[in-house]
Amino acid sequence: MQIPVIKHLVENHTSDELEQAEFCLMEEKELPMKVDGQDDGEILTHLIAAGWIIEKMEKDDIPFPKALRAYTEKVRTSISS
Repeated sequence: MQIPVIKHLVENHTSDELEQAEFCLMEEKELPMKVDGQDDGEILTHLIAAGWIIEKMEKDDIPFPKALRAYTEKVRTSISS
């Protein structure tokens, strides 16, 4: 997971656009935007993270750093469980 890639996606795309890109990736179609990542798994991680962060920012009216922190805490919790 590369935070600069996620930040770029959050700043330049809507959650709908990211969801469409996720669908394209799952269907092995060309993505509608460039998403950096070493493989499809990392690209998918970036798309899911960015979408989750955008929704968190909108729902809780918080800036990117706080939403990112919430996402990383969620990931850490799921890994340690």
